[in-house]
Amino acid sequence: MADKKDDEDKDAAGAEGGEAEGGGPVKGKRKLIIILIIALLLLLGAAGAGLYFSGILGGGEEHAEGEAPAAEGEAPAEGEHGEAPAEGEHGEGAAPAGPQVAFYDLPEFLVNLNTNGGRTSFLKMKVALELENSGQTVTIQAYEPKIVDSFNTYLRDLRSTDLSGSAGIHRLREELLLRINKITYPEKVKDVLFKEMIVQ
Repeated sequence: MADKKDDEDKDAAGAEGGEAEGGGPVKGKRKLIIILIIALLLLLGAAGAGLYFSGILGGGEEHAEGEAPAAEGEAPAEGEHGEAPAEGEHGEGAAPAGPQVAFYDLPEFLVNLNTNGGRTSFLKMKVALELENSGQTVTIQAYEPKIVDSFNTYLRDLRSTDLSGSAGIHRLREELLLRINKITYPEKVKDVLFKEMIVQ
């Protein structure tokens, strides 16, 4: 009787062991399949997002019906709602958005300063002009001889004491800017920048 009970216990234990052994690989396979499905969904989502944002699946700029997109590097001819752009928006002479500062180097100046018959003194100076946009360089090139002449005439009247200290340099900048803007009017130079200045 006891032997029979022991056999039943062994059979029950064997059945439980078989379930445990059989359940292990099944659970492992299930986990692997779930992980593969999640990885596949993530991969498909990433590919779809990439295609959408690259414009292949309808992402990117949308154009109104019957309106052809502008060619690369070509600005639209009309405003947002079909009207011509207002002056100052995209009109003639308006600078595009963003900084459009340009610089123009004038030739080096070397002039004798006014010494009232005293010891000879001279000024050596390199100047750059700050322009509102690069289109103004054409105007500056056209007027360069007049600008150089005006600067030379003014500089020869200066004394070395006129150039001493920051106040003297500031006055010189204002005078040169005034002269150049008279010559280039209606175009306007923003500033005169001193790259080098030697008084001897």
